[in-house]
Amino acid sequence: MERALIIGNSGGIGAAVAASLAARGVSVTGLSRREHGLDVTDQASVDEVLNRQDGPFGLVFVASGVLAPEGGQPEKTLDQIDADAMAEVMAVNAIGPALILRHAPRFLPREGRCVVAVLTARVGSIGDNGMGGWYAYRASKAAANQIVHTAAIEIGRKRKEAVVVALHPGTVATPFTQAYPGHRNVGPEAAADNLLRVIDGLTPAENGGFFDWAGEAVPW
Repeated sequence: MERALIIGNSGGIGAAVAASLAARGVSVTGLSRREHGLDVTDQASVDEVLNRQDGPFGLVFVASGVLAPEGGQPEKTLDQIDADAMAEVMAVNAIGPALILRHAPRFLPREGRCVVAVLTARVGSIGDNGMGGWYAYRASKAAANQIVHTAAIEIGRKRKEAVVVALHPGTVATPFTQAYPGHRNVGPEAAADNLLRVIDGLTPAENGGFFDWAGEAVPW
């Protein structure tokens, strides 16, 4: 891998992945809302920023996401569902990756192995949901998983060595998760190492899959 594109490189995981790749000698292009005005909820913004980028990239890594709207928190019960809050979470976590994936085919090499990895979350798994709650976040990540899987089918038709996957990073100690200190977590650097280890081991046979930080398949 000579070049990588990191979407959301100003966040904890995105920044750590970018740093780890750079330490390997990979040429990293990082994009974020904070530094580049990339608003993943706005198609015009996504198109404007991404149209300025030229591939090919051996890795496209999408690390953007939101747990809840600013000042809010995930719902614990049905009566806490709010339409505007849910729409905002869906816009960032599901529509955002879809808008980025629109550009993925032209960023990837025609030949050779390449990877598109989108951070989703285990809580987006319907089969693994035994606790309930977190309606908007769960639904947005489940939608993102479907978008990634569908994109993998399309991209795989023309790029036989492409691997497009959804990845669960585990609970990572970032501002994103600081409100939930009871969850076992790892630092961003360790999370980045785990995710890159999984990415390094992926083959075209895993195209369209959903994997956790240890490389284990997560049920849909």
